[in-house]
Amino acid sequence: MTESTNDRRQKLNGLRGRISSAGSKNDLIDAIQDALAVSAPVGDPKVIESLGKRYTGQTDEADKVGDRIDGVARKGLPQVWVGDTSVLASDVVSAAAGDARQMIEAFQCGGKALIALSDALETAQTKDGNGRSMLRDARTLLGGRDGFFDDWHEDDGEEEVRLRARSLASVGVDALHEAAAEADEAARIASRDLNKMAAEARAGQMDTDELTAADRLALADTSNPGYSEMNEILTANDLERAGRAMEKLSTADQTRMEILLVSASTPQEKAYLMKALAAGYGIGEVEEFGGKIHGKDPGWLQQHLTPISTGMPPGQKGKEEHKYGDKLWDQDGPTCVPSSTVTARALVDPVYALELTGGPDGKDDDPDRFLERLRDEQLRMYEEGDGDYEGWWWDRQMAGMDSDGQEKISNNEIGPHTGDKYDTQDMDGADDRRDVLPDIEKSVAEGKPVPINVSRKDEDGDWVGHSLVIVGQEDGMLQVYNPWGTTAWVSEDDFIKGDLSAATNERYSKGHGGDLDTVYIERD
Repeated sequence: MTESTNDRRQKLNGLRGRISSAGSKNDLIDAIQDALAVSAPVGDPKVIESLGKRYTGQTDEADKVGDRIDGVARKGLPQVWVGDTSVLASDVVSAAAGDARQMIEAFQCGGKALIALSDALETAQTKDGNGRSMLRDARTLLGGRDGFFDDWHEDDGEEEVRLRARSLASVGVDALHEAAAEADEAARIASRDLNKMAAEARAGQMDTDELTAADRLALADTSNPGYSEMNEILTANDLERAGRAMEKLSTADQTRMEILLVSASTPQEKAYLMKALAAGYGIGEVEEFGGKIHGKDPGWLQQHLTPISTGMPPGQKGKEEHKYGDKLWDQDGPTCVPSSTVTARALVDPVYALELTGGPDGKDDDPDRFLERLRDEQLRMYEEGDGDYEGWWWDRQMAGMDSDGQEKISNNEIGPHTGDKYDTQDMDGADDRRDVLPDIEKSVAEGKPVPINVSRKDEDGDWVGHSLVIVGQEDGMLQVYNPWGTTAWVSEDDFIKGDLSAATNERYSKGHGGDLDTVYIERD
């Protein structure tokens, strides 16, 4: 089995301690041999660089495509309809222009990511080679292994040789560890950027012959009002699932779905109909949902069907509140696990979101009634996840939910609408968090929320936990939803450190004993 970059990094970090503290010749020999057995950073920098240059070389061709589309747009288009779902030609050209811009960005960013990986890998391999030379020189200095009785006594000359070899080996293993760390970080960043670019190749995610290319292009480009790039209605995962669902419909049901889409009054309405299909609903349920949202303007759709809309760009400090009317999408009492799960499901399931914001008929717009339904759902999931209670039977108080309950409700409530499975993964330190981060970033880039848990010690010295959900990633930042009704951007570095205070408060900072210890995600 091939070692991962993080495996090598961890092994070498442990071997640094073994070598620097080796108290006998044989112990030092064993540690040196174990260090030399750890594989060097793998990969061919020249091949990776060549691929990166090919990517960046395609930018000129993508620019030409963009110029041709701009030329069409500048000529002006009549109000003609194209595609199976009657998309305005002007909307298709606008979407194509956006796709061309994304294509240019993908080639540029993908090429830069690969060239940066090539440079970092070449540097790491050189450093690793120098370190291995020092380890071999140290091993040569030590000579043969001591026998059983030789190991009992070490004279001054033997000690001097051992200490000199140990010093040389320490420098060598440090070089190996630095090389492994640099290669690991470069591979993680390249993986993050390439996964993000793949997820943003949006129109191609909807693999179905039941919609024209114009339809797919327009649907993939449709956003809610505001910061469009962060508020696209259909995620990469939605597009893929919607395409598969369309292919599975009978001919009669495909016709029913096409009628719904043709009848939609706005691109946003069409996108939410497809999102309902992607969430796993049958054609009858999508038709019922369509009847409730038909004719509503984009602002109404956003308010009722999307609990988290992003207005703060990545890297901006502070917290962004998320409300329906004047009521926050927040928890009540120790219900952070079910509360974060309710919001995560509403984020991927617009039918469910409307049941919360508009009631059974979709028409109950009273924010107070929304809050009642939100609390009822939080309580239902609390019971579903076997949440704990404390106190006497006549005065029982909620006492939180354990990881088994959180895994259960994540799989029951979110999984059916994303196609994902949620497994509990403990994170015992920075290495574990660094190792799982690429999987988290890939999931959220595709539009699949990832629950996490943080913990801290309270004033009495007792451990207190809190549940959050990662809902987005951009430019080395993670967007984290807190069931206090807010989102915030957290840097990758703070995530690796286990410091989620930017999304919570100072009580969860490392200085106050805060830690990020659990993530719920399926891993290979």
